[in-house]
Amino acid sequence: MAENNETKKNIEDARWYVVHTYSSYENKVSANLEKMVENRGMSDVILEIAVPTEEYIDKKNGKEVVKERKLFPGYVLVKMHITDESWYLIRNIRGVTGFVGPDSKPVPLSESEVRALGVQEKSVPQIDFKLGDVIKVISGPFESFMGTVENINLEKGKVKVFVSMFGRETLVELDFNQIEMM
Repeated sequence: MAENNETKKNIEDARWYVVHTYSSYENKVSANLEKMVENRGMSDVILEIAVPTEEYIDKKNGKEVVKERKLFPGYVLVKMHITDESWYLIRNIRGVTGFVGPDSKPVPLSESEVRALGVQEKSVPQIDFKLGDVIKVISGPFESFMGTVENINLEKGKVKVFVSMFGRETLVELDFNQIEMM
């Protein structure tokens, strides 16, 4: 249970920063950053990436169509801990021109600024299982399978479970709402 509290503290200590990108590169930068974080195992340093958008109604040929546009073209919001490695990683992603702040030195956003930008804070889910627990899959393609919890990712709301299929243990990734305790 100490791991859960440590992860929760790590999430609470992280701050939001604004990254400046080339125009119309926001989604590419966001996708590349997410991929790099996953590949380098930095999900405990770079926690969230957001491109704030809003929906609007566009009338075209007499029909109303709901479309989406970026609230801040040229900017991506990143919730992270600033380290030399995280700073270097973000600065060297194609399409990034730098952090917003004096001399490209990252300046964190205040809580009121984050709320004003409309970024939805992810809450740490309450879970009643831990590593090694036996669970039952209650939805999805592995419904009614039994499994053993191998890994818990609070940030993504996912759990990796070994299930027995055709006499072999297979590792599958499931959402928290797809499993229940036995």
